[in-house]
Amino acid sequence: MKKILFSVFASALLVALAGCGSSSSQAPQDNAAPAPAASEEKTGQNLLEKVKADGKLLIGTEGTYAPFTFHDQSGKLTGYDVEVVTEVAKRIGVEPVFQETQWDAMFAGLDSKRFDVVANQVGIRPDRQEKYDFSNPYTVSTAVLVTHKDNTTVNGFEDIKGLKAAQTLTSNLTDIARKNGAEIVAVEGFNQAIDLLTSKRVDITINDGLSLLDFLKQKPDTPIKIVAKDPNVAKNGFLFRKGSTELVDAFNKALDDMTQDGTLAKISEKWFGADVSK
Repeated sequence: MKKILFSVFASALLVALAGCGSSSSQAPQDNAAPAPAASEEKTGQNLLEKVKADGKLLIGTEGTYAPFTFHDQSGKLTGYDVEVVTEVAKRIGVEPVFQETQWDAMFAGLDSKRFDVVANQVGIRPDRQEKYDFSNPYTVSTAVLVTHKDNTTVNGFEDIKGLKAAQTLTSNLTDIARKNGAEIVAVEGFNQAIDLLTSKRVDITINDGLSLLDFLKQKPDTPIKIVAKDPNVAKNGFLFRKGSTELVDAFNKALDDMTQDGTLAKISEKWFGADVSK
């Protein structure tokens, strides 16, 4: 009886071992070449080639920053930046596709490849140039200090120490406020900063001079005033991920051509009544 039981046990063991061997033979070997990832299938394809292959340029913008990027009364996205980058896309031969987001989320969106480029009056400055690529400037502007009309104590940047300033967190305009000792109150964009200022929940905002002039032209009864201008000139360009050399070059060629044939000046004069591109 013991012999019979032993024989049955041995047979079962052999079957089990055979099954294990069959299973392991189906497992991938350590030295087997892995299947290429989708992104690896396009090795060697630069961003410009990808954009042209896809036939579209993904553009990050706010859509709330008049007159650069905003929605008109019909709800259409428009503005100086929108028109300029649309013309650039046309000259490259692709369709512009706009992705709207808050200012402080734009850099993360670009990093995560949600956009190919950001068109939103991004100031060209050394700390950003360390991480990102920029096109040549397409707008030159100055920062202005804005207060409520009732404010009689702030006459210059030297007066804002300790005051509440409505600013987007990553803007170069915010750097001016910090440098002069202001307390930063974070906002999502231009309109929210103006709302806080008119309701006297903040003391000041430092913003783009062209935006303020356009805003006051559209809404002259808003109880705000420009009390000072920053002496430094800000140059703004289109923003790209580092290493987007070919796409940057294509942008720069388009901008150069637009300057030469007068298109850039024409778009600028439409929005500002002057050429603000140089």
